[in-house]
Amino acid sequence: MNRVLIAEDDLDISDPLVRALGREGYDVMHVTDGQQALDLAMAGGADILVLDLGLPGMDGLEVCRSLRSSGSAIPVLVLTARTGEPDLVVGLDAGADDYVGKPFRLAELLARIRVQLRRSVVQDNEMVTGGDVSIDLASHRVMAGGREAFLTPKEYDLLLALMRRANAVVGRDELMREVWRTEWLGATKTLDMHISTLRRKLVDSSAKISTVRGIGFRFEKDH
Repeated sequence: MNRVLIAEDDLDISDPLVRALGREGYDVMHVTDGQQALDLAMAGGADILVLDLGLPGMDGLEVCRSLRSSGSAIPVLVLTARTGEPDLVVGLDAGADDYVGKPFRLAELLARIRVQLRRSVVQDNEMVTGGDVSIDLASHRVMAGGREAFLTPKEYDLLLALMRRANAVVGRDELMREVWRTEWLGATKTLDMHISTLRRKLVDSSAKISTVRGIGFRFEKDH
Protein backbone atom coordinates (compact mmCIF):
# COMPACT_ATOMS: atom_id res chain seq x y z
CA MET A 1 0.00 0.00 0.00
CA ASN A 2 1.39 3.39 -1.00
CA ARG A 3 1.64 6.00 1.73
CA VAL A 4 0.79 9.61 0.88
CA LEU A 5 1.97 12.47 3.08
CA ILE A 6 -0.25 15.55 2.81
CA ALA A 7 1.10 18.86 4.11
CA GLU A 8 -1.80 21.32 4.04
CA ASP A 9 -2.99 23.65 6.80
CA ASP A 10 -6.39 24.44 5.26
CA LEU A 11 -8.72 21.77 6.60
CA ASP A 12 -11.35 22.60 3.98
CA ILE A 13 -8.84 21.29 1.43
CA SER A 14 -7.07 18.57 3.40
CA ASP A 15 -10.07 16.79 4.95
CA PRO A 16 -11.82 15.89 1.65
CA LEU A 17 -8.46 14.94 0.15
CA VAL A 18 -7.60 12.63 3.05
CA ARG A 19 -10.99 10.93 2.73
CA ALA A 20 -10.69 10.55 -1.05
CA LEU A 21 -7.20 9.07 -0.85
CA GLY A 22 -8.38 6.68 1.85
CA ARG A 23 -11.20 5.49 -0.42
CA GLU A 24 -8.63 4.93 -3.17
CA GLY A 25 -6.73 2.57 -0.89
CA TYR A 26 -3.83 4.82 0.13
CA ASP A 27 -2.37 5.03 3.61
CA VAL A 28 -2.57 8.76 4.37
CA MET A 29 -0.62 10.92 6.80
CA HIS A 30 -1.62 14.56 7.29
CA VAL A 31 0.42 17.40 8.79
CA THR A 32 -0.26 21.12 8.95
CA ASP A 33 3.18 22.75 9.05
CA GLY A 34 6.38 22.61 7.06
CA GLN A 35 8.71 21.27 9.73
CA GLN A 36 6.45 18.27 10.34
CA ALA A 37 6.32 17.63 6.61
CA LEU A 38 10.10 17.76 6.31
CA ASP A 39 10.67 15.50 9.31
CA LEU A 40 8.25 12.81 8.11
CA ALA A 41 9.47 12.94 4.50
CA MET A 42 13.09 12.68 5.66
CA ALA A 43 12.21 9.71 7.86
CA GLY A 44 11.32 7.79 4.71
CA GLY A 45 7.83 6.80 5.75
CA ALA A 46 6.02 8.23 2.71
CA ASP A 47 6.03 7.39 -0.99
CA ILE A 48 4.92 10.85 -2.14
CA LEU A 49 4.52 14.30 -0.58
CA VAL A 50 1.54 16.48 -1.53
CA LEU A 51 2.76 19.89 -0.41
CA ASP A 52 1.04 23.23 0.03
CA LEU A 53 3.43 26.14 -0.54
CA GLY A 54 1.85 28.43 2.06
CA LEU A 55 2.53 26.41 5.19
CA PRO A 56 3.18 28.03 8.57
CA GLY A 57 6.64 27.84 10.08
CA MET A 58 8.65 26.51 7.15
CA ASP A 59 7.02 27.22 3.79
CA GLY A 60 6.69 24.64 1.04
CA LEU A 61 9.57 25.98 -1.05
CA GLU A 62 11.96 25.63 1.88
CA VAL A 63 10.68 22.10 2.53
CA CYS A 64 11.45 21.21 -1.11
CA ARG A 65 14.91 22.74 -1.01
CA SER A 66 15.76 20.99 2.25
CA LEU A 67 14.62 17.62 0.91
CA ARG A 68 16.64 17.90 -2.29
CA SER A 69 19.75 19.26 -0.61
CA SER A 70 19.67 16.24 1.70
CA GLY A 71 19.49 13.87 -1.27
CA SER A 72 15.86 12.82 -0.82
CA ALA A 73 14.20 11.70 -4.06
CA ILE A 74 10.64 11.51 -2.73
CA PRO A 75 8.21 12.76 -5.40
CA VAL A 76 6.81 16.16 -4.44
CA LEU A 77 3.51 17.38 -5.87
CA VAL A 78 2.89 21.03 -5.05
CA LEU A 79 -0.50 22.60 -4.36
CA THR A 80 -0.46 26.31 -5.08
CA ALA A 81 -2.74 29.22 -5.82
CA ARG A 82 0.20 30.95 -7.54
CA THR A 83 0.20 29.52 -11.06
CA GLY A 84 2.02 32.26 -12.95
CA GLU A 85 5.09 31.10 -14.87
CA PRO A 86 7.67 32.76 -12.56
CA ASP A 87 6.10 31.12 -9.49
CA LEU A 88 6.00 27.72 -11.17
CA VAL A 89 9.63 27.96 -12.25
CA VAL A 90 10.66 28.83 -8.69
CA GLY A 91 8.79 25.78 -7.41
CA LEU A 92 10.37 23.46 -9.95
CA ASP A 93 13.81 24.89 -9.24
CA ALA A 94 13.24 24.20 -5.55
CA GLY A 95 12.74 20.52 -6.34
CA ALA A 96 9.03 19.98 -6.99
CA ASP A 97 8.17 17.29 -9.54
CA ASP A 98 4.74 18.59 -10.51
CA TYR A 99 2.16 21.14 -9.47
CA VAL A 100 -1.61 21.47 -9.26
CA GLY A 101 -3.23 24.89 -9.13
CA LYS A 102 -5.87 25.77 -6.56
CA PRO A 103 -8.77 25.32 -6.80
CA PHE A 104 -8.20 21.87 -8.26
CA ARG A 105 -10.36 19.02 -9.45
CA LEU A 106 -9.98 16.03 -7.17
CA ALA A 107 -9.88 13.59 -10.10
CA GLU A 108 -6.94 15.47 -11.65
CA LEU A 109 -5.01 15.53 -8.39
CA LEU A 110 -5.54 11.79 -7.87
CA ALA A 111 -4.38 11.13 -11.44
CA ARG A 112 -1.21 13.15 -10.91
CA ILE A 113 -0.48 11.29 -7.69
CA ARG A 114 -0.81 7.98 -9.54
CA VAL A 115 1.56 9.20 -12.26
CA GLN A 116 4.22 10.16 -9.74
CA LEU A 117 3.91 6.85 -7.91
CA ARG A 118 4.32 4.90 -11.16
CA ARG A 119 7.65 6.50 -11.91
CA SER A 120 10.17 3.73 -12.42
CA VAL A 121 13.55 3.62 -10.77
CA VAL A 122 16.43 2.67 -13.05
CA GLN A 123 18.79 0.23 -11.35
CA ASP A 124 21.75 -0.67 -13.51
CA ASN A 125 25.34 0.38 -14.00
CA GLU A 126 24.99 2.00 -17.40
CA MET A 127 26.54 5.39 -18.08
CA VAL A 128 24.76 7.63 -20.58
CA THR A 129 26.88 10.38 -22.11
CA GLY A 130 26.32 13.19 -24.57
CA GLY A 131 29.12 15.69 -25.11
CA ASP A 132 30.25 16.87 -21.69
CA VAL A 133 27.03 15.72 -19.99
CA SER A 134 26.97 12.30 -18.36
CA ILE A 135 24.42 10.36 -16.31
CA ASP A 136 25.49 7.58 -13.96
CA LEU A 137 22.38 5.42 -13.73
CA ALA A 138 23.62 3.52 -10.69
CA SER A 139 24.17 6.61 -8.53
CA HIS A 140 21.75 8.97 -10.34
CA ARG A 141 24.54 11.55 -10.53
CA VAL A 142 24.59 13.98 -13.44
CA MET A 143 27.75 15.79 -14.52
CA ALA A 144 27.59 18.77 -16.88
CA GLY A 145 30.60 20.76 -18.01
CA GLY A 146 32.77 19.14 -15.35
CA ARG A 147 30.41 20.01 -12.50
CA GLU A 148 27.66 18.03 -10.82
CA ALA A 149 24.15 19.13 -11.79
CA PHE A 150 21.58 18.60 -9.05
CA LEU A 151 18.32 17.60 -10.69
CA THR A 152 14.89 16.75 -9.35
CA PRO A 153 13.65 13.22 -10.13
CA LYS A 154 11.50 14.48 -13.01
CA GLU A 155 14.31 16.59 -14.47
CA TYR A 156 16.55 13.53 -14.27
CA ASP A 157 14.00 11.34 -16.09
CA LEU A 158 13.47 14.02 -18.73
CA LEU A 159 17.19 14.50 -19.39
CA LEU A 160 17.68 10.74 -19.61
CA ALA A 161 14.86 10.40 -22.15
CA LEU A 162 16.38 13.14 -24.31
CA MET A 163 19.99 11.95 -24.03
CA ARG A 164 19.09 8.40 -25.02
CA ARG A 165 17.91 9.91 -28.31
CA ALA A 166 20.67 12.50 -28.63
CA ASN A 167 20.47 14.68 -31.76
CA ALA A 168 17.00 13.30 -32.57
CA VAL A 169 13.72 15.11 -32.04
CA VAL A 170 11.60 13.65 -29.24
CA GLY A 171 7.92 14.55 -29.43
CA ARG A 172 6.01 16.17 -26.61
CA ASP A 173 3.51 13.32 -26.40
CA GLU A 174 6.33 10.78 -26.30
CA LEU A 175 8.04 12.62 -23.44
CA MET A 176 4.77 12.84 -21.51
CA ARG A 177 4.25 9.10 -21.91
CA GLU A 178 7.79 8.17 -20.95
CA VAL A 179 8.53 10.66 -18.18
CA TRP A 180 5.07 11.22 -16.71
CA ARG A 181 3.79 7.74 -17.60
CA THR A 182 0.56 9.09 -19.01
CA GLU A 183 -1.32 9.58 -22.26
CA TRP A 184 -1.49 13.35 -21.92
CA LEU A 185 -4.02 14.98 -24.22
CA GLY A 186 -4.09 18.48 -22.76
CA ALA A 187 -1.59 21.31 -22.43
CA THR A 188 2.03 20.40 -21.73
CA LYS A 189 2.98 23.39 -19.59
CA THR A 190 4.46 21.08 -16.97
CA LEU A 191 6.85 19.75 -19.61
CA ASP A 192 7.80 23.28 -20.70
CA MET A 193 8.55 24.28 -17.10
CA HIS A 194 10.80 21.26 -16.59
CA ILE A 195 12.65 21.93 -19.86
CA SER A 196 13.20 25.54 -18.78
CA THR A 197 14.71 24.61 -15.42
CA LEU A 198 16.76 21.81 -16.97
CA ARG A 199 18.32 24.22 -19.45
CA ARG A 200 19.40 26.52 -16.64
CA LYS A 201 20.99 23.66 -14.73
CA LEU A 202 22.99 22.62 -17.82
CA VAL A 203 24.12 26.16 -18.63
CA ASP A 204 27.81 25.34 -17.97
CA SER A 205 27.70 22.50 -20.49
CA SER A 206 28.45 22.64 -24.20
CA ALA A 207 25.28 20.61 -24.82
CA LYS A 208 21.95 22.21 -25.65
CA ILE A 209 18.26 21.32 -25.47
CA SER A 210 16.63 22.92 -28.48
CA THR A 211 12.94 23.37 -29.18
CA VAL A 212 11.53 22.05 -32.45
CA ARG A 213 8.39 24.11 -32.81
CA GLY A 214 5.18 22.12 -32.98
CA ILE A 215 6.95 18.79 -32.42
CA GLY A 216 9.11 18.54 -29.32
CA PHE A 217 12.72 18.86 -28.15
CA ARG A 218 16.19 17.72 -29.16
CA PHE A 219 19.29 17.15 -27.01
CA GLU A 220 22.30 18.34 -28.99
CA LYS A 221 25.62 16.99 -27.73
CA ASP A 222 27.61 20.01 -28.89
CA HIS A 223 26.55 23.33 -30.30
